[in-house]
Amino acid sequence: MTEKAQNNIALIICIQEVKEDGSTMNLGNQLSEEDISYLHQAFIADSISNALMLSKVDIKLFYSPKTKTKRSVDTILKYIKGRLTGKKKNIFEDGRLEVGELGPGRWGQKMDESFRRCIDQGYSKVLLIGSRTPTLTHHMISDAIKILDKKDVVFGPTVEGRYYMIGFASDYHIALADFKWKEANIYSQVVSHIEDRGLSWQETEIWYAVEHPEDVEYLARDINHFRLIEDEETARETEKVLERILERLG
Repeated sequence: MTEKAQNNIALIICIQEVKEDGSTMNLGNQLSEEDISYLHQAFIADSISNALMLSKVDIKLFYSPKTKTKRSVDTILKYIKGRLTGKKKNIFEDGRLEVGELGPGRWGQKMDESFRRCIDQGYSKVLLIGSRTPTLTHHMISDAIKILDKKDVVFGPTVEGRYYMIGFASDYHIALADFKWKEANIYSQVVSHIEDRGLSWQETEIWYAVEHPEDVEYLARDINHFRLIEDEETARETEKVLERILERLG
């Protein structure tokens, strides 16, 4: 059943598997599969918490139809619901949060289906992030949404030439399922296609998805920065899991 839009803007948090279409959370030999699984759950929880800071934005949590993934989603939502207070807790009753399974397929197909669902629901701006960016603050997301007031497409680029965020205004302009997301030059491919269509676009700042050992260093650096500026909430769950892992590693 298609949910009706509560607001004009949708933020999609599309859950990536630990290994997904050429993109892998390979965080080094010291971290076990269990460590990475717990970290990934924390990333998702933090992404939802960051999204809850946005006003007048509907949140879509979409994921693959896999039993393990569904269990993780249920665990994360139960945990978040237990710690929310005040107006934020209403998101579980007011229709601003939609949780849904996607069809099976590659990463591009998952993005494609996510955008099409939201456009069909009547949203005028749709922004998609993955589940490996727990330090992507609500301010950064808000800035990307503002770009869609004047541009057709917004891109959040990574250093590796990939994306941590993609957004469209007014319509879903291209089929992301048509691209091979394993390819190293995927960023330039999509940008070229956008330009060929005569569409306007703009980048946000370069950021990162946590996929490599060096990304964990960026993650720790940014969490330390948040705490120095008295931001105690951004990446809070990720920080807890990292502390447990470091304690175990000695």
